[in-house]
Amino acid sequence: MTVDGQDQVKAKRLLEGVVPEEIFVSYSMLLTEGGCPEDDAASLLGSSEQVAELTARGMAHRRPDGPAMPPRLVPAPPELALQGVLTDLSRRLVSDQERLLAGHKRLSEFHQTPASASSNSAMDRLVQIVTDRDEISSLSYALINAARHDWLTLDNYVLEAPVEDSTGYAPLPVFEGRVQCRAIYETRCAEHPIGAKTIEAAVEAGEQARLLPRIGMKMKLADEAVALLPLTPTGMGGALLVRSPVIVGALREYFELLWEKAIPFGSAKAAAPLTPAQLQVLQLLNQGLPDEAIARRMDISVNTMRRHWTAIRDELGVETRFAAGAAAVRRGWID
Repeated sequence: MTVDGQDQVKAKRLLEGVVPEEIFVSYSMLLTEGGCPEDDAASLLGSSEQVAELTARGMAHRRPDGPAMPPRLVPAPPELALQGVLTDLSRRLVSDQERLLAGHKRLSEFHQTPASASSNSAMDRLVQIVTDRDEISSLSYALINAARHDWLTLDNYVLEAPVEDSTGYAPLPVFEGRVQCRAIYETRCAEHPIGAKTIEAAVEAGEQARLLPRIGMKMKLADEAVALLPLTPTGMGGALLVRSPVIVGALREYFELLWEKAIPFGSAKAAAPLTPAQLQVLQLLNQGLPDEAIARRMDISVNTMRRHWTAIRDELGVETRFAAGAAAVRRGWID
């Protein structure tokens, strides 16, 4: 006995996309056959697991055919099969919701300080010192995977070893739009060819990147739940894993303040944050003039000229005059 094509059309319209593809295929096969002896069902549908899935979802049921006949596995009509599927989904959602609430409750209880717990053990849960390099790396990746809404990073471009053209860089994880990724880099990172490639790759992966002339530290922050802070300039010699809501909230505010001040990566050049006198000193330094010649041309003292140079160097985050000129040209402050 076979079923007419209308039931197959109805089944496709009602069930396709609501149940997993392999379950829909098994149901369609059973519907086409109009059922089969229960002993033959696993062979027809591919496995006993498929039989169990159909019956668990209410898409098929066992029907006795009398004392002399073996029981049959018969498909439910498409509209009843859909009703059974929706009932099963609702039951699973309720179960998942209960587990979700239980998990949140446990997490909340874990972060609370029990009356019987010592202050040291409570602090250990809120702020943890990590010194093992491998553990720091593992925590970094774990934080990325823990992010559900926001992934925020600061990078001061302090590295343990100079980067080279062959230096590899880890691409940003693919969050598929589920997590907003924002990063603030120290400007000199974008001025290094490898650093620029790293930022470009992250931006292509969906990151929003901005630049600041100077950033005091590295930081990684997942949502407003947990942060990883360095104990050393590079962050690999030691780190703080912070779960304290108060501290993490303050770090989030700090990031937002820096974000407002930062310049979008790849945007049109911003106005130089230098005075006209400092810009003139910078232009003359870039021409290779010595301090005394610059002071004479600007009709200022050599000490005043050198104070201007100190301010320029601090703003650019460089040490040498050549580096200052190169950095200022890249930023569009001078020609």
